Amino acid sequence: MEKFLVTSALPYANGKLHIGHVAGAYLPADIFVRFQKLQKNDVLYVCGTDEHGAPISIKAEKEGVKPEDIVERYHTSIKGSFDGLGFNFDNFSGTARAQHHKLSQHFFTSLLENKFITIKTNDQFYCEQCKRFLADRYVEGICPHCGKEGARGDQCDHCGQLLDAIELGNPQCKICGSTPIIKATSHWFLELPKMEQQLKEWLETKKYWKDNVHRFIMNWLKEGLIERAITRDIDWGVPVPLEDSQGKVLYVWFDAPIGYISSTIEWANKIGQPEKWKEYWLDENTKLIHFIGKDNIPFHTIIWPAILMGQKEKYILPYDVPANEYLNLEGKKISTSNNYAIWVEDFLKYFDGEYLRYYLATNAPETKDSDFVWKEFQQKINSELANVLGNLANRTFSFSKKYFNGEIQRPENLSNNAADCLQKGYDLSKEIQDCYKNYKVRKVTQLGIQIVRNGNVFFDLTKPWVEVKNDKSKAAETLYVCSELLRIISIVFSPIIPNGMKKLRNILNLSSDFYWDNIENNQIQQTTIGEVKPLFPKIDDKAIEEQILLLETNTKTQKDSQDKVLKIEHKKEIDFEDFLKLEIRIVKIISAEKIKKSKKLLKLKVQFANEERDVVAGLSLHYKPEDLIDKKVTMLLNLKPRKIMGQLSQGMILAAEGVEGKLSVLIPEKDIIAGSLIS
Repeated sequence: MEKFLVTSALPYANGKLHIGHVAGAYLPADIFVRFQKLQKNDVLYVCGTDEHGAPISIKAEKEGVKPEDIVERYHTSIKGSFDGLGFNFDNFSGTARAQHHKLSQHFFTSLLENKFITIKTNDQFYCEQCKRFLADRYVEGICPHCGKEGARGDQCDHCGQLLDAIELGNPQCKICGSTPIIKATSHWFLELPKMEQQLKEWLETKKYWKDNVHRFIMNWLKEGLIERAITRDIDWGVPVPLEDSQGKVLYVWFDAPIGYISSTIEWANKIGQPEKWKEYWLDENTKLIHFIGKDNIPFHTIIWPAILMGQKEKYILPYDVPANEYLNLEGKKISTSNNYAIWVEDFLKYFDGEYLRYYLATNAPETKDSDFVWKEFQQKINSELANVLGNLANRTFSFSKKYFNGEIQRPENLSNNAADCLQKGYDLSKEIQDCYKNYKVRKVTQLGIQIVRNGNVFFDLTKPWVEVKNDKSKAAETLYVCSELLRIISIVFSPIIPNGMKKLRNILNLSSDFYWDNIENNQIQQTTIGEVKPLFPKIDDKAIEEQILLLETNTKTQKDSQDKVLKIEHKKEIDFEDFLKLEIRIVKIISAEKIKKSKKLLKLKVQFANEERDVVAGLSLHYKPEDLIDKKVTMLLNLKPRKIMGQLSQGMILAAEGVEGKLSVLIPEKDIIAGSLIS
């Protein structure tokens, strides 16, 4: 028995899960884990959300909420999407938890004590308008390597190069859009050059890795390693555990992979065996497998192993890192910023999650980029699952019910044709086994469907609908062979479409407990077919046309929204004295109600200092009245009162138009006394 510790790259808790994520790092891992469990191996699968980093704090600032609120929202959304796809995590955690903070700080301290961390003063972008240093993802600009715009301060997604933010051309602050200046600050750095030789020697032993991974990282290593900042100036993250480090946190690239270990520790605590995590992370016999997308290759093959090498404890190093390439969508790159994506939670509103599992398995980006195409998705499901697998099951089971009372029995002697057909099934299952072991899931689906196609061909050649009238035993043999092939496929396809194969086994009245060695060692001797139900309903053209239209509409809506933001029509300039005429203050909303016969208007009562006023605001389509009560908002006070829908309005609540035209009232970042003047 082998021992495996399997991880998938921690998804960022700053957005929903889309199909590109699933194809790259999650479905391949879940399939591998399910297969290894069928092999009776000891397998632990851990994951969780990456809950620190600039993207989360940036989103929180834009929405006027706490980073914890963003984390909770997307952790719940991501976990719900994984559940809808039937993912089989042993533990799904998050990095904003106390156990993770404690462990990350221990890793930092251990590296520091082992002299793999040094402090240095370096140049960093500083935004004079925001009055703060800008962590990597707070800056975007032109990549110095490939010249593409939109490169982040830590990495260019276009060419995959890791970057130093100050190398960016035309840098801009992500918050205010201004050009930052360069200013000196102090940070702690991981001294990767000290580990370069050890890493090279270790990587030389990994020639069994996928070609796209090993070739990429060896070329990357030839350029030489540089020191990498391990801390950053940002409020949200794991605090640096040193007295002279106020306002600095551990870089997200450093603490995120430690989440694999903290999730394992959390699992051990949940099962009441707090020390059991060590049986995986500190056991040299454990095979640590990291499933990732290709953009994460440097982190998991250089930086993360270096962090592990620098610890006091002797942690295991990655055994394999089977990174996948990218999944495109209808011939274009998935773009979350343009809403050009298929979000898993939306997909699950229309289709069975197993349909996505199967299609992505047939189309996995294992060695090169692949493409999700809605029409091809429909074709794969209808032609392979419905017409091939579903058809063999339906015709076999229906025929058995009609002529043999649903009874399937192994003949005393099989004809040569029957024995040959079954042997092909057993032989193909062995080939499938090797494909699973080597992460070749696309090949698994091809070989698996071939097993079923052989069954349909055998059914057609033997013509049981004719033989049942002439020689019933020959018809019974056909039904046995086809049922046995269906039993084989119920095992070999169970890592890919587990629920569908469970339904198939239920119809065959087979045990729910099964392993890979059951394929040849536990053949059907006698069984009675249960209730026959369609396994895989077809997808009609209308459903696919609707999805194509939704994709086009969502993308256009997002683009129109962005165009609104970018195309600003400035008003006529005013003198400073004109601005001073405006009395804008913070007020507190103490009551809110809808105005009869109006869809858009709310009547608000606001309070500030010792005054109260009534205000009519066009917020009914954007807020429930009860959601506004007790909020402190900005208001223009010295606007002449006027009547709106018969209601007196004594001022104007200030609001801004956001995505898709949604209004958002302006709320102060910190708690401010109602009545405070904005100047």
